[in-house]
Amino acid sequence: MTAPIYPDLKGRRVVVTGGGSGIGEGIVRAFAEQGAEVHFLDIIDEAASLAESLGAHVHFHRCDLTDPHALDQVLLEIGTVDVLVNNAANDDRHRLEEVTPEYWDDRMAVNLRHQALAVRALAAGMRAQGRGSIINMGSISWHLGQPGMVLYETAKAAIEGLTRALASELGSDGIRVNCVIPGNIKTPRQSRWYTPEDEAQIVAEQKLKVRLHPHHVANMVLFLASDAAGGCTAHNYWVDGGWL
Repeated sequence: MTAPIYPDLKGRRVVVTGGGSGIGEGIVRAFAEQGAEVHFLDIIDEAASLAESLGAHVHFHRCDLTDPHALDQVLLEIGTVDVLVNNAANDDRHRLEEVTPEYWDDRMAVNLRHQALAVRALAAGMRAQGRGSIINMGSISWHLGQPGMVLYETAKAAIEGLTRALASELGSDGIRVNCVIPGNIKTPRQSRWYTPEDEAQIVAEQKLKVRLHPHHVANMVLFLASDAAGGCTAHNYWVDGGWL
């Protein structure tokens, strides 16, 4: 699918967390096609080849987002940005009885804390230039109450609250904050969980009878990052094929 071109995104500096695979990779590719200067963070070393394949305006930064000092250092090196996409997350399955205080802290660090810390690190630069777009990635999972992901769903629910709070705090500085809520997106990781019958059931439960892929989410992110969404902040934008 060919994405629309947003001329204002050309040359804009964009940060994408968790940009080495899945939805994040789709978002990185989409911004690269717009001619943006893309910086993406991930812990997988193989992501370096993605940056190399997309050209000199795409940069990979190896970073463990659960390490606040490391995150601050990378974002300091990147400098002032126009767009932040808080995408990184991990939906490992678990049962309630397996949750320890340590596992709770780890899952919140992986799925929630880094989003707030990345905004904290980059908000001053956005404020100084009088504009910015922050896009937080939520999930349909907690709206559906899917089993086996108590902590993931807790974090994703909190991201919607974080989005509203940040939009209120930063709006007077010209900074927009929105949340994209993907449905079931077909990625190599997600494909591990589903049989062909499961895949068919996902499509059957959607209003739109199409299997969703990362580019569907990336197109929404591009819109929210662009000046075309200049009047949009503090809200959720669903890309779920009408599943919910």
